[in-house]
Amino acid sequence: MKVSRATDRGRVREINEDACAFIPPDTYVVADGMGGYAAGEVASAMLIDSFRESFSDAGRERSEESLRHVVQAANRRILREAAANAAQNGMGTTVVALQCADGTAYWAHVGDSRLYLLRAGELKCLTHDHSFVQDLLDQGSITKEEAERHPKKNLLTRAVGVEENLTVDTGRFIIEAGDVFLLCSDGLTNMVKEAAICETLQGESADKARRLVALALSAGGFDNITAIVVECDERA
Repeated sequence: MKVSRATDRGRVREINEDACAFIPPDTYVVADGMGGYAAGEVASAMLIDSFRESFSDAGRERSEESLRHVVQAANRRILREAAANAAQNGMGTTVVALQCADGTAYWAHVGDSRLYLLRAGELKCLTHDHSFVQDLLDQGSITKEEAERHPKKNLLTRAVGVEENLTVDTGRFIIEAGDVFLLCSDGLTNMVKEAAICETLQGESADKARRLVALALSAGGFDNITAIVVECDERA
């Protein structure tokens, strides 16, 4: 596995509420915090801490269920912290997490951060945004072009730390040699077209995550931007 990761507060935001981590040997996480000044930063950091505490031990089971349990535990933790601190009331975070173990990829997702798979030259988004605009798209009420400029584009319908009963999307599949994974926040996907993302992931850059963040910055950098790129030279 070859891993690159990068995060930037962008050109507009005062702080970076995104967080990301590579937790050796096989766990990758991106979180995009929300909830007012500094509170989003707290929520995303707590989410990452929950993953570090759970998966720093290489002996822990890798599965969809174990990922789901960690996200739900982080959800309860953030809710407790928000209830105890009025300044953090309403904070929350997205999450997209990936584990590559014994030739299998396991993933978990809440919110509008995304997991992409580049395989045989084709880029596919494996996650489905939990957002108001995505619901409109699913209903056929708006087009993809209209979604890109919709005024409620950033309104989430699901996030970690918002409600007690949290549904976590998960999946698994067999890894193939040459697979490339991208975990990212919407600060990247709102600024950079998928065609440019695909081209970058297929390119020769030594630090593809940093290259993707640079593209988002050059396009305006209106939000925090985070990317983790995982390249599989052979079966993990």
